[in-house]
Amino acid sequence: MKKVLLTILLIGALTSCKNDKEPTTVKETEVKKDTVDLSIKEPNIEHSSEKRSKSVAELKAELISKGYKVFDYVDEKTKDTTLMQQYFIAFLKNGPIRNQNEEEANQLQSEHLAHLGKMYELGYADISGPFGDDGEIRGITIYNVPTLKMADSLANADPMVKAGRLVIEMHPWWAAKGFSLR
Repeated sequence: MKKVLLTILLIGALTSCKNDKEPTTVKETEVKKDTVDLSIKEPNIEHSSEKRSKSVAELKAELISKGYKVFDYVDEKTKDTTLMQQYFIAFLKNGPIRNQNEEEANQLQSEHLAHLGKMYELGYADISGPFGDDGEIRGITIYNVPTLKMADSLANADPMVKAGRLVIEMHPWWAAKGFSLR
């Protein structure tokens, strides 16, 4: 089962990477109509414990009605139906303005972490974290929203991005609903 799931995820990742376009970076002026009110208190999708009680067909219909891209497939061996959803993965990369003094950088880091925490609390982001090296790509956030413009708008609302310390490189990414990291 693990090999089958890994193979399907790999195929999905490769299929989504076949796009010949450059990575999408949307400027703030381009996303006004799809910006998200960050004062919203309710998450946009149920918690995973609530999802388990719904059938795959019900969850699929709900996601489609909210504008998400999804597809499902049946595992030939187990006959289980797996629902795949499109998410958006933001690569947070070194920005052009990294000359803040230590106090400013610490304040930006605090605001950055608060922003990411708010994204998680509101249900817009499912996972975030820094990379363990000191490379150009500093970390990732996976956004659970229906459109690229919404994900880009949320990512560009990050205080580190607004200050120019980070820039965003956004990509569509597919994952199976209900599966967790191990």
